Amino acid sequence: MASSTLHFFLFSLAIFSVPSCFSLSDQSYPFNIPIKKDPSTNLYFASLGIGTPQHNMNLVVDLSGPTLWYDCNTHYNSSSYSPVPCESEKCPQTGGCVGCSGPFRPGCSNNTCGLNIINILGGFIYSGSLGDDVLYMPHLRVPHFLSGCSPSDSSSSSEFNALKGLPKGSSGIIGLARTDLAVPTKLSSVYKLPHKFSVCLPSSTNKGFADMLIGDRDVSKFLKTTQLVVNPVATGPVSVSGVPSYEYFIDVKSIRIDGSVVNLKPSLLSIDKMGNGGTKISTMTPFTELQSTVYKTFLRQFIKQAAGKKLKRVASVPPFDACYDSSSITRFGVPSIDLELQRGVKWTIHRANAMVTTKKNVECLGFVDGGTKPRMSFVKASIVIGGHQLEDNLVVFDVSSSKLSFSSSLLLHNTSCSHF
Repeated sequence: MASSTLHFFLFSLAIFSVPSCFSLSDQSYPFNIPIKKDPSTNLYFASLGIGTPQHNMNLVVDLSGPTLWYDCNTHYNSSSYSPVPCESEKCPQTGGCVGCSGPFRPGCSNNTCGLNIINILGGFIYSGSLGDDVLYMPHLRVPHFLSGCSPSDSSSSSEFNALKGLPKGSSGIIGLARTDLAVPTKLSSVYKLPHKFSVCLPSSTNKGFADMLIGDRDVSKFLKTTQLVVNPVATGPVSVSGVPSYEYFIDVKSIRIDGSVVNLKPSLLSIDKMGNGGTKISTMTPFTELQSTVYKTFLRQFIKQAAGKKLKRVASVPPFDACYDSSSITRFGVPSIDLELQRGVKWTIHRANAMVTTKKNVECLGFVDGGTKPRMSFVKASIVIGGHQLEDNLVVFDVSSSKLSFSSSLLLHNTSCSHF
């Protein structure tokens, strides 16, 4: 019964994906943005249009991205682009004021609101500018959308290229963080929608698209819900004293593998006064990263439980340590992983999200050692839940009420994110 009801819900979502014309006054529907997976980087991207004429761009989905930004190099132009002046109320005043000595074009103007261009894979904070232009989503035209413009050259191999580490052919990032310039925030504000969005990441790179929806959709019957935690310390590359993190954290109390508790000090999982620790959710991290101390303990426990199931261990396949003969997994199953959250809520990670097929007849535990030093940040999360563990899970971020809802694997209901 529950499975058939879930199928009806997914079918209902599919109906909202059918081409139709959303008028600017239509406020009753969520906005659908298709998402696809890149096979080379294991990152996820959405295709949107910007400017006049419309320039279609693949933009990488970043849950921690504070804004939408794109590469406005010498091959890009738009007659509807307007730079945001430094003194404008729209200017966030975090990137200073920028100017340009060349002829006017997107990314080259004087007295323009500067914007920090964030790509955690690039290893640098890049300089850009804030602009006002037309944004095209499927079946929707959004005028006067604020986004970042980075005048880098996508053909450059320089380490200072803002597109470094992103999938080939991508032009920037679509940010979904808890900020005023993030895409869900802007669309929810303009169209008077609840500040809520959902993502369903595809596990396949060749079986079509999955979805991101911005707006409200009552799915409480099918999902478990936990509180989103606000880290009081800024965790992004740009830290402002007294300003909390705009990334998404949840409170993992403990971890169990096949019912056995992983012996971790509670302090390792909590957020300390410096902002370190806690559990963050990321689409820019392909596989869940555990801080080294957490990882070593977790790995030992998984190997022990896998041995009890008589899984046949084989040589490691970097970056993964615990790898097994697939035929033994088929016979005995994989240890389940439970993230125990507030009020007894459990996020169960089953085989499809726990294991990664690395080569013929070999599957590896899809968790990696995240080290002890943060990447482009002054603080370090104990757990960063990565994209692989989110795939084929419907995850809803209710920003207004600071709640996260999740389905666990849709594969258990004979469906997936790619088959909405």
